Amino acid sequence: MIDILIADDHTLMRDGLQTILNLEEDMRVVGSAGNGEEALALAEKHLPHIVLMDIRMNGMNGIECTKRIKQKLPSTAILILTTFAEDDYIIEALAGGAAGFLLKDMPGDKLIEAIRDAVKGHYMLPSVVAAKLAAKLSSVTAGGRLALDTILHKSEAVVFSDKEKTIALLMLEGKSNREMAELLFMSEGTVKNYVSAIYGKIGTNDRNIAVMTLKGLLEGRSDS
Repeated sequence: MIDILIADDHTLMRDGLQTILNLEEDMRVVGSAGNGEEALALAEKHLPHIVLMDIRMNGMNGIECTKRIKQKLPSTAILILTTFAEDDYIIEALAGGAAGFLLKDMPGDKLIEAIRDAVKGHYMLPSVVAAKLAAKLSSVTAGGRLALDTILHKSEAVVFSDKEKTIALLMLEGKSNREMAELLFMSEGTVKNYVSAIYGKIGTNDRNIAVMTLKGLLEGRSDS
């Protein structure tokens, strides 16, 4: 059973999500919060597997609440509920430990699928958010500009070796360096070197941001 906590300052949104999720045999909503303070308290009380977190709430916002929940409950996955207008928060949310984003207008079946995937350790990144993430990176680093070009224009600007592609796919599955080393019969140090090379090509040293960018890169290439 997947225990879910919903945090959103709109009652209709909370009630709608709760109704949809409780219809699933493997899901149950264990708490519903209208602000960050309530969400933090309910998370500590119910220890949910996943939190659906709105960004803009009175008092403690979703970004700060995400950081605090991850500090206290590192195994709890947090998906940010977002709209197109909130892209300024993308990098901050990832840095705070968010496992990805859900668009508030996404279909119910996609929502259910995303929750199940997130609980398994996968990162959730709608293509529109991937593009905006790359755009944010592009304003800071050359690697980010390469990622932006690939995601938006389907080019081959970022080139990975076969081994780097293998490592990248395992990173998308949420594997740790040690787990990748065991699967690939490599030393952990060798895996770290490959990961560092990937970081250098996409312009970040943050694993969450790297995974999100890789997801966008690979999705872009599969559509081309």
